[in-house]
Amino acid sequence: MRAEAVERRLASLRDLSRKGKRLNGLHRLLAHPLIWEQAYEAIAPNQGALTPGVDPDNTLDGFSLERMQGIIDKVKDGTYRFRPVRRHYIPKPNGKLRPLGIPNADDKLVQAAVKLVLEHIYEPVFSSRSHGFRPRRSCHTALEKIQKVWNGVVWLVDVDIVGFFDNIDHGILLNLLRKRVDDEDFLKLIEGMLKAGYMEDWTWHETYSGTPQGGVISPLLANVYLHELDEFMKGLAATFERGHQRRPNPEYRSLFERTRSLRQRISQLAPDSPQAMKDQMIEAYREARTAMQQLPSRDMYDPDYRRLQYIRYADDFLIGVIGSKQEARDVMEEVRRFLATELKLAVSDEKSGIANAADGATFLGYTVRTHNSERRTKRRLEGASVTVSRRPPSKKMQLHLPREKLAAFVERKRLGNYHATTGTMRPEFENNSDLEIIVAYNAVIRGLAEYYKLGTGWRGEISPVCKVWWFSLMKTLANKHKCSIRTVCRKLLSRHNGERGIWTETGKGRKFVAIFRTMQIVDKKRVKPESLDKVVSDRWTLARTDMVDRLRAKQCEVCSATDVPLEIHHVRRLADTSSLSLGARLMTARRRKRTALCHDCHVALHRGTLEQRLDHLKANVGAG
Repeated sequence: MRAEAVERRLASLRDLSRKGKRLNGLHRLLAHPLIWEQAYEAIAPNQGALTPGVDPDNTLDGFSLERMQGIIDKVKDGTYRFRPVRRHYIPKPNGKLRPLGIPNADDKLVQAAVKLVLEHIYEPVFSSRSHGFRPRRSCHTALEKIQKVWNGVVWLVDVDIVGFFDNIDHGILLNLLRKRVDDEDFLKLIEGMLKAGYMEDWTWHETYSGTPQGGVISPLLANVYLHELDEFMKGLAATFERGHQRRPNPEYRSLFERTRSLRQRISQLAPDSPQAMKDQMIEAYREARTAMQQLPSRDMYDPDYRRLQYIRYADDFLIGVIGSKQEARDVMEEVRRFLATELKLAVSDEKSGIANAADGATFLGYTVRTHNSERRTKRRLEGASVTVSRRPPSKKMQLHLPREKLAAFVERKRLGNYHATTGTMRPEFENNSDLEIIVAYNAVIRGLAEYYKLGTGWRGEISPVCKVWWFSLMKTLANKHKCSIRTVCRKLLSRHNGERGIWTETGKGRKFVAIFRTMQIVDKKRVKPESLDKVVSDRWTLARTDMVDRLRAKQCEVCSATDVPLEIHHVRRLADTSSLSLGARLMTARRRKRTALCHDCHVALHRGTLEQRLDHLKANVGAG
């Protein structure tokens, strides 16, 4: 099958999937090397490319076309067997440990190839309310959707699934895949991934359920599993919602009619009318208008108006209800029943609950809550700019920064005490340069600010963290130079264009490195909706990759030997490139720290004898 035919076949998967047809020939599609080349490019730049699984020698270092073809042949004839994943634990914010499953590099490559095919099938049909682990979607797109659409929500239903990734039922997942995949060989390959087991303390454990976090394909399979929940919530919303809009508020309407009547009567008063009568009517008009502005124009408790909102990021989802609290309880029970009966998932009673939208609930690190307040704005009246009060819509949804998460961030980064707004110096930076210290500190606070910039008034809410961070930075610099903070500010730091920072010499001359300020963060921008076709085609373009072209060239990028099989060397440290020429080092840095070497140069590089090998080759050439 030629590359153009593969491209047409993948494009047809999207169209057929939208029509609800079951797809076959997927296992045969995996026989084409172009799929695997793209799969390699998808996982090679990741930080975990060199993280070993149960086999310490099986990483992406040393990847070659011959190695890739060997994997393809095994998958093609059905003899490929997945190795168990290596169990590894990472700390969770609550102090507990999260299990990760780290597969071997070959298994990662197979998972990436299968994921490429499945993405073309499922991305066109996934719900627009699903935002986790999908192209062009993120935590921010989910939060922006809440800000834009969830105004007027009365109750927030937070449902937490117990150990979702560890409790995915393999049988249910495979049956869900069979709804759209009519290829048992392809499904058998996925089943092999799921049932490979895991190694912990050199003991093999069988996996009866779950898909390991850390696997390349796990997030996509999780979305396939919870797509059923998305569809269930879509149907539940259709039966729950009623009414086009809320009915008018009778009290508001009465006051509105009174103000209009008074305004007409005042405008119709004769010029010689008593001033006391005019003042009395004007006062009555002002009182009626003030009372009207304090009321919602619509009945917020209209029993004939109901709405159900839903958003999901991976296994975290939030439900917004416009209705009574009892209806919110009923919705929660319906969801609990569906998860238990259809997906065999349990709901945590401790972490799940129903909250008043005015009190808020935590979702993706933000506090989501409604708020009513006046907003000051400028308007042009009779040629002049004046500040007036404008009432925003009732129960407008806002995002706020949770104080407990900010305090935990300060403690985790060892910056100081959030509640006392005091910073502490970090002695581990004592031997670093001033530039390294400032760049490291800037990265810490900029990452936090970039994530929380969607918040309402986020600059004010994040300011205590910025103060702690600033004093920690100043004390660290003062400790390095054995001076006071005042001396650091007066003598070490410079001012340039209203910013504080330091000057440093670069290859292009002097450069000013400013200390971070929240004003440097560009305000949020709405994410424009993208076509799912465009998303998939942008991510999985079938043009041949630069790395594969370099492998096919069969010319070593160090010794320049030609017509030899090549292997990809993944640079672990910058020191690994010290023996390369300047041109090779620049090329390696530009190409994500990967370089194509012949087998002898690759072995010599790992042994630390590459320089001697090059000298030997030069000597032989000179002697020849």
